[in-house]
Amino acid sequence: MNAPRAPLKPLDEALADLLGHAAPLAGDDTVSVFEADGRVLAENAVSALHVPPQDNSSMDGYAVRCADAARAGAVLRVTQRIPAGASGHALEPGTAARIFTGAPLPPGADAVVMQEDTEAVGESQVRLLAVPPAGQWIRRAGEDVAQGTVVLSKGERLTPAALGLAASIGLDSLRVSRRPRVALFSTGDELVMPGEVPPEAMKPGAIYNSNRFFLRALLRRLGCEVTDLGIVPDDRAATVEALRGAARGHDLILTSGGVSVGEEDHIKPAVQSLGSLDLWQIAIKPGKPFAYGRVGTAHFIGLPGNPVSSFVTFLLLVRPFLLKLQGARELLPRSQAMPAHFSWPRADKRREFLRVRRNAEGELELFANQSSGVLTSTVWGDGVVDNPPGQTIAPGDTVRFIAFAELLA
Repeated sequence: MNAPRAPLKPLDEALADLLGHAAPLAGDDTVSVFEADGRVLAENAVSALHVPPQDNSSMDGYAVRCADAARAGAVLRVTQRIPAGASGHALEPGTAARIFTGAPLPPGADAVVMQEDTEAVGESQVRLLAVPPAGQWIRRAGEDVAQGTVVLSKGERLTPAALGLAASIGLDSLRVSRRPRVALFSTGDELVMPGEVPPEAMKPGAIYNSNRFFLRALLRRLGCEVTDLGIVPDDRAATVEALRGAARGHDLILTSGGVSVGEEDHIKPAVQSLGSLDLWQIAIKPGKPFAYGRVGTAHFIGLPGNPVSSFVTFLLLVRPFLLKLQGARELLPRSQAMPAHFSWPRADKRREFLRVRRNAEGELELFANQSSGVLTSTVWGDGVVDNPPGQTIAPGDTVRFIAFAELLA
């Protein structure tokens, strides 16, 4: 008599267990700021200067002393010209300095009158058509960043804007966490590679290996060094050998397929023969067949073979795991409450992730076919509805939406 099957683990518990096994990797790299996009900062970036370094003009115009510009129509002598990158001399009473955007303010000036509010009087005088308040059109030293400020924090995942900020405080390189080394392979005798077999020559039951393409791209987006080990046949000995080889020199082994309970699903016994299996099957739809364990010193994660299941479980579980390996502080995607523009009358006992997209009215439309094999839903959609177990949805109901932009960043 078969032993009763253990209940499926809720997603939040599974994620907590998974992250409990993920310790930040030892070591870091020093990389050019040009090459740091998407990497995780390994130490705080502290500014050694004010940004901007001096008070400067935010407009093309004239730097003046407010005492000399107390009435509209005042005429001042123009005694200097200060372009960006130059510096002027002290502004004497009764004079103005022609100044350009970004140029340092000359000593004594306490306002800038933009050129649209002035008119030339001869070759060396200017008439002010408006009375400037003190501080007008002046960017103060340290207004953006004060010297000694932490501008980027350890554990922050770097964006293009963050690279610009690092450059603005004079940094040309950054210490970042080491890239995770990931071995990737798919299992299944039915899998063939695009380009190797044309559609008209496909055997009955054969399918193209789509998972390999999006998983490899997702891993690279997350900053991983990927070793693509291709397709492993549905054979116990071949699976054991592939896992044993993948464990050498890698932090994570990621597989797709073979983690269900069929006779040709060899991942579970193969992992158990080489190490341990700590997590098996999760109460989500799509994506129930999910596994975590260890093979030697390497982490192991097995994803389902159905493409949408593989895609969703990667985003929900593998993504935060890999971010934690890199020491990132922000692991989970943000969600937002949005109205549904669809009906979902079939409540499921598992937590569901429904592929949807936003319409022009700010509501969510549902992809018609929510099967775990319909990869078109992930291209048509721009996110998922995180639907609790046992929950039906009626048009107008507020649901929890997670954008693919958050999950794919």
